[in-house]
Amino acid sequence: MSTRTDTGADDPVIETRDQLISVFARGEKPPERWRIGTEHEKFVYRTADRCAPSYDEPGGIRDLLAGLAADYDWQPVYEGEHVIALAGSDGTISLEPAGQLELSGAPLENLHQTCAETGRHLTQVKAVGDKLGLGFLGLGMWPDKTRAELPVMPKGRYAIMLRHMPRVGSMGLDMMLRTCTIQVNLDYQSETDMAKKFRVGLALQPLATALFANSPFTEGKPNGMLSYRSHIWSDTDPARTGMLPFVFEDGFGYERYADYALDVPMYFVYRDGKYIDAAGQSFRDFLDGRLPALPGEKPTIADWNDHLSTAFPEVRLKSFLEMRGADGGPWGRICALPAFWVGLLYDQGALDAAWDLVKDWSMDARQTLRDSVPRLGLKAPVPGGRTLQDIAAQVLDIAQEGLAARARFDASGNNETGYLAALHDVVARGQTPAESLLARYAGAWAGDLSRVYAEESF
Repeated sequence: MSTRTDTGADDPVIETRDQLISVFARGEKPPERWRIGTEHEKFVYRTADRCAPSYDEPGGIRDLLAGLAADYDWQPVYEGEHVIALAGSDGTISLEPAGQLELSGAPLENLHQTCAETGRHLTQVKAVGDKLGLGFLGLGMWPDKTRAELPVMPKGRYAIMLRHMPRVGSMGLDMMLRTCTIQVNLDYQSETDMAKKFRVGLALQPLATALFANSPFTEGKPNGMLSYRSHIWSDTDPARTGMLPFVFEDGFGYERYADYALDVPMYFVYRDGKYIDAAGQSFRDFLDGRLPALPGEKPTIADWNDHLSTAFPEVRLKSFLEMRGADGGPWGRICALPAFWVGLLYDQGALDAAWDLVKDWSMDARQTLRDSVPRLGLKAPVPGGRTLQDIAAQVLDIAQEGLAARARFDASGNNETGYLAALHDVVARGQTPAESLLARYAGAWAGDLSRVYAEESF
């Protein structure tokens, strides 16, 4: 989740509706300036007992951040007296609510740079983790931890969200405390380009969920799902999650998304380095100076950007598009997610081909696919009596052609298509990563889930 690194004190007050929409319009870039921003999270555990470390304990999360700052080129970001993030040339390292460690990578030109960035980060955290007795697990959900066994990080926005989540859904606390994801942030050229990418992203997000499904265990045993992380979103908070049917309606653009975001209930307002609880209050009231949490004040652009970060649909619009459907996983799949979406969305021929594949799907069919994919994975149904397995190879071929057309080469002359290899393997085997884990659990592991730490840690 987002980490504020500024006060916003000099930010302009919002006086007109156009200012809301301008945040999206400012994201427009010509193709030569399109960048790739990859985010990934992983679970941190003590190697001695596989427990999740607290922030303050010796060798815990605070010491992990301090070690990264001391040994590498990272600058601490404070909230009050607590270091809650690190900033550097490779982006930002931040804390999720229960101490999951996230790299929000820098905006980069190609996938070679993206995968190198991921490699640098993992090398660094493993080196510091070895000193502290900490390991890092690449899954979509804690396989064996209850909520009560997990710490909470000292970030103000998380305290507000933890109080609010049980009021609006049964699994919001699980989302915050027990899940990890991989995301990719991508650019658009125009409002029309944004809309087409948003539609393709939403329609094919369930395929990404299936290809990356990696959360089949809860509290030490199989949970009946392949992506329990994705299932959790189905009852986290319906006012800020989901497939957004309006995106597929004629005329969709910046203004319609702004209307949606205005109707998402608020969580907080950030003032003077502190988070003020505004959970459940209306940003529309804020625009009118009638926010109960800050009576008489009107929002700034920074407040609007904060608010946009608290909507959690399958694809999210800020001044870029966020693809949000994938479970956390190992290094190769961290590189594969941006390859999948860059291949589909950053070449016009590939984007057109992907849209042709999904444009005739009804909203009911899209929703059925979204609802079934956490349990069925590649066996989830798509229109025409087919399954995701039946179209997955075709979609990967489109992505492969899109990456080849980009013609971005590394020093050895390789283009970007190799980063799709992990996904081609999933499709060729017809087995999601979760199904591979379940097979090992029932077979070689003989029901001993502790083996997951040895085999799925970075």
